[in-house]
Amino acid sequence: MHIILVPGLWLDASSWGDVDPALEAAGHRTHALTMPGVGASATESAGIGIADWIAATVAQIDRLDGPVVLVGHSGGGNVVYGAVDARPDRVARVVFLDTFPPGDGGSISEFPVVDGVIPFPGWDFFDEADIVDLDPQTRTEAAARAKSVPERVPTDPIRLTDERRRAVAATMITGTVPEAQIREIIAAAPPWAAELAALEHLDIIELGAPEDPAGHWPQFSRPGAVAEAILQAIS
Repeated sequence: MHIILVPGLWLDASSWGDVDPALEAAGHRTHALTMPGVGASATESAGIGIADWIAATVAQIDRLDGPVVLVGHSGGGNVVYGAVDARPDRVARVVFLDTFPPGDGGSISEFPVVDGVIPFPGWDFFDEADIVDLDPQTRTEAAARAKSVPERVPTDPIRLTDERRRAVAATMITGTVPEAQIREIIAAAPPWAAELAALEHLDIIELGAPEDPAGHWPQFSRPGAVAEAILQAIS
């Protein structure tokens, strides 16, 4: 199976470097992507938005033969879901790594803009639950590899047009939100989670435990568990 790995904000293809060997060893073909404009200046990236990131992922789907699995981390979840909407007949499963599927018009979030781009804001910007399992060395190494993203990408609204996306099998691999809480959200179906509640085939795999909590970047803190969860999702 072809597995397309889409990173979240500030990350590139190398962020999957400790995950994809186990996927390849299990017989799959991995395709880790770097999104357009990552690390580029404001002049070079001013015209790049979320639609361009989705288009880059769709282009990768189109380069491959047969069904694919899409894996999106954090803001990459918006990207892979947009690609599912564009190619619902090509995607065997979509995997959301510590993120939720967006609804039409949804966006990732807002972050400080510096010199026309959005640099990594530093670990202090995030809640403790997000970074609880990142040791100091991992934080230092990951921050050193982080790259700016185009200003428009986090706030651009995503456009979804094909309801067949909801019939594509989906898995949430969750680190920061317990499965029980996700199930409660689905049952309540608030407007912001309407797309989640509308998914026809959803599995949830929980990383960590109360005594060993997982954070928002498990591909750095526990890549083996992330690879195992992806393999479980697509088995």
